[in-house]
Amino acid sequence: MDDRLLAQTVTITGTDGTELEAYSARPLDGAPRGGVVVIHHLPGYDRATKEMVLRFAAEGYNAVCPNLYTREAPGADPDDAAAAVRALGGVPDERLVGDVAGAAAYLRGLDNSNGKVGVIGHCSGGRQAFLSGCSLDLDAAVDCYGAFVTEAVPEGVNLKVTPIAHLTENLSCPLLGLFGAEDKHPSPEATGALEELLKQHSKEYEFHTFPDAGHAFFAVDAPATGRRRPTRAGS
Repeated sequence: MDDRLLAQTVTITGTDGTELEAYSARPLDGAPRGGVVVIHHLPGYDRATKEMVLRFAAEGYNAVCPNLYTREAPGADPDDAAAAVRALGGVPDERLVGDVAGAAAYLRGLDNSNGKVGVIGHCSGGRQAFLSGCSLDLDAAVDCYGAFVTEAVPEGVNLKVTPIAHLTENLSCPLLGLFGAEDKHPSPEATGALEELLKQHSKEYEFHTFPDAGHAFFAVDAPATGRRRPTRAGS
């Protein structure tokens, strides 16, 4: 069995033709593969996110994570880049959609692509995965605890994003949502409101809310950061 993987930093074309740094990983056995765009969390394009890209490749997918902060902080430390983008209020929605479209085009252009592409995002990336699924022609979307889909950003939080629940009717693909019962952003009430909209528009979806889990319970480095309690939710 050929279990070799190719992992490397690549360049993809994002919104308005901008060249973006991205981390790519894929199997080398030559078999046709589906692709996954991994959208990094608000803390940025970091080691933990690259580890997720590698895991998808190990599980048999082509995967790529675009560095959404390339424009503001090319080559910068992830913490510094995240701080720069936070100060500006986050990544604009329109730009994000174009960058994800570029990542999807990169995956579809690989010689072992079967043409299918899904998207997964965590934290801010969860919201952006839902946004991508409502704005692009994708085959699947996974929202891991993405906030501010149905609810507004709290006062004092410097994020220039608005609710996007009105886009639900445009969702192009099945949606998987993974949430924590103790999370406040999104809260169970917020994810419940999204579920009602998905039902109203007859969209295919599956939501799981894990008891005793807060925000970022899926993060590979969560035990070290203290962002979750030990739960059945896993990591």
